[in-house]
Amino acid sequence: MTAEHTLVTVPWDHEDAIALRAAMAEEMALRYADRMGDDGVPAVLAVADDSVIYTALALDRAGTAVGHIAMRRLGADLEVKRMYVAPAARGTGVAAALLVAAETHAAELGVTRLVLQTGDRQPDAVRLYERAGYTRVPVFPPYDALPFSLCFAKNVTTPAPAARTPHPC
Repeated sequence: MTAEHTLVTVPWDHEDAIALRAAMAEEMALRYADRMGDDGVPAVLAVADDSVIYTALALDRAGTAVGHIAMRRLGADLEVKRMYVAPAARGTGVAAALLVAAETHAAELGVTRLVLQTGDRQPDAVRLYERAGYTRVPVFPPYDALPFSLCFAKNVTTPAPAARTPHPC
């Protein structure tokens, strides 16, 4: 992350997190309008508030939230959810820093793999994930219900325990 941005962990229901997720929803609704149907966002893309175990924001120098990431449990894995960077902050390293923060948190929890789903009309997201070491995996449930789903996974390493200084006798 550049010196121009700071990462903070926040609750899922933090007002800035809600605002960034709403901006993401608007962008995705436009990008996938012909695939969403009359019902709007497919239910398989919903995130239950109580399923989220981690939410982080990237703040610019003025303290404005410009990036969002969250994670929830999905079996033995953690799933990256609602990864979003405001258009004005794209290309500044915010997305990569958010991914690293999520990976670090997952490793600290002892989770060994992160998974995520994106869509085929998000080539920038695909490039970001691939550059960050994520590899394509078969589309997993519940996203197999969406023909435009692309799924990725990355193994994360549990951090080594801090070295202890021997206590003098």
